[in-house]
Amino acid sequence: MGLLAALVSAGCGYQFATGAGSMGDVHFVAIETPANDSFDPGIEFTVARALRREAMRRGALRVVEDSDAADLVLSGRVLPIVTTGTSVSSVVLTLEYEIRMQVLLEARYRDGRELPIDRLGLAETERYLASADLEVTRKNREEALRLVASAIATRVYDSLAAGLAP
Repeated sequence: MGLLAALVSAGCGYQFATGAGSMGDVHFVAIETPANDSFDPGIEFTVARALRREAMRRGALRVVEDSDAADLVLSGRVLPIVTTGTSVSSVVLTLEYEIRMQVLLEARYRDGRELPIDRLGLAETERYLASADLEVTRKNREEALRLVASAIATRVYDSLAAGLAP
């Protein structure tokens, strides 16, 4: 606590922010589970969970289940996920994979107007290690998908904050 007080009193540039003020008149968001156009069962839930977690982490918007009660509704789809081998051994075994996820999202106000989201920020790649143990490779892939979904969610809320700033 003493370090925090010292930083604040030293005028180091840090300041306290109230998360709610950064989104203008939008206070409630509903996040619909996106459609899954990929062959990865359940990835739509991973993306929806990442979007909800990021909204709660920032604290600027309150997540509600009922889209009629929301000021803003996020919806969309997860496009097919592409996995490619990026690193191969001399005996033609894949050592590392790269996974690419792209999500198409739209944000709509209660009255139906669309709020633009930076579409370029809705794609992300991540590398993960392969293993002779298929279960380890599967878990590494799942973790890479969670990381990618989280990165996309961060960009979505950055884009929303820029579009909603007063």
